[in-house]
Amino acid sequence: MRLDKFLKVSRLIKRRTVANTVSEMGRVLVNGNPAKPAKQLKVGDIIEVEYSNRTEKVEVLIIPTGNVSIQDSSTLYKVIE
Repeated sequence: MRLDKFLKVSRLIKRRTVANTVSEMGRVLVNGNPAKPAKQLKVGDIIEVEYSNRTEKVEVLIIPTGNVSIQDSSTLYKVIE
């Protein structure tokens, strides 16, 4: 699954266009490297998202095949920091 779509489906970022923009700005790191929106994720990848006032670091646990309900979105990742 693409990085921008995972950020949207997991609700780490609310809109895919915003996820796309933030990734293009270099504020999303995958395994410590700046990542483009089209980066293909796999289970075990570490994603760091730099928000304006904090940074969230998560580990990918599940790659969904489609849309995910709000209740299940938090099961896709594990917060590290």
